Amino acid sequence: MSGANGRADPREVSAANPSSLVPDLQIQPAASRFPPEKIKQLVSELETPFDESSIDWRVTNTAKGEQRGQVVPYANARAYADRLNTLVTPAGWTRKYTVNTSANFERAKDKKVVAKVLVTCELAIFGVGSHSATGEEFADNENALTAAEAQAFKRASACFGLGRYLYNFSGVWVDLDERKRPKSTPRLFGWATPQGWRQGLRPGQEANPKPAKPSSSADHRGNAAEAEWDESVEDTSALVCQIEAMAEPLGRRLYRGILKSVAKAWNPSEIRDADVLSRVLAQMQSAERGLRRLEAALDRVGPETLVPILRSLQLNSLHQLDSLDNLKKIVLEIERAAKM
Repeated sequence: MSGANGRADPREVSAANPSSLVPDLQIQPAASRFPPEKIKQLVSELETPFDESSIDWRVTNTAKGEQRGQVVPYANARAYADRLNTLVTPAGWTRKYTVNTSANFERAKDKKVVAKVLVTCELAIFGVGSHSATGEEFADNENALTAAEAQAFKRASACFGLGRYLYNFSGVWVDLDERKRPKSTPRLFGWATPQGWRQGLRPGQEANPKPAKPSSSADHRGNAAEAEWDESVEDTSALVCQIEAMAEPLGRRLYRGILKSVAKAWNPSEIRDADVLSRVLAQMQSAERGLRRLEAALDRVGPETLVPILRSLQLNSLHQLDSLDNLKKIVLEIERAAKM
């Protein structure tokens, strides 16, 4: 099997042995690929923001003692599916789900220990390729499976660029009603609209909108603390986004293994400390470099050299690799063999 850029993916080695927007794209069998220029054209359309009518706002944080909340925009899974149907027709893409349950986790908001429903979605666009991603939800949520499936599908879509622009939002503070719902929603940035995106606007060209804060209940110290929280959330959001992007090149086991060993977390969004997120990202980047070194060394010595090394670590394949230390051992052994 080929990995990125058409090179062999060392993780496959076993120890055992047409659209209205892109009118000239036609459905291709899964085994064939569009020319690079057509893939680029399709991805460009996938990256275009959703229409504003498809966007809702979700409260992610609330301020203590005040009816204030931080909201971020999102689109539901139906909007993602509609975009794919519009671009490549319903026959031009497919998705497959795998469902598992995890060991118990302590939920931050109430310290309750609950199991999680884990869903992996493999999304394939015929003629382009496939990507997979995971979603999770605590099992005591009656809609846990639906929520985890939607999250996995949207994350896999983001690997193709679809909905990826939403990761650039760090949240905006607004007033909440008695049911903790936004009384009003911010206006989307120009770059977050189809029209602005096609005109060349991109994130960073406009400052975050700052809705007026009521002066009746907030003093100067409260506003200063809120501003500090805004900056902290923006920093951690950027790190979370970078970490999530590492899931594809590392593979599920290694990605989860680093998260668990460094942060004792299943998902980077559960980590609130920017320093911990930075350490996780640094280890994942080191692992990605290690996989590239391993790939280059295997090109020289052949995949059969890997078999006894995997066996010495009690692994059947690189897909079972879940630690950076073991990856380092494998890389050093293969590179030593390549120099002989």
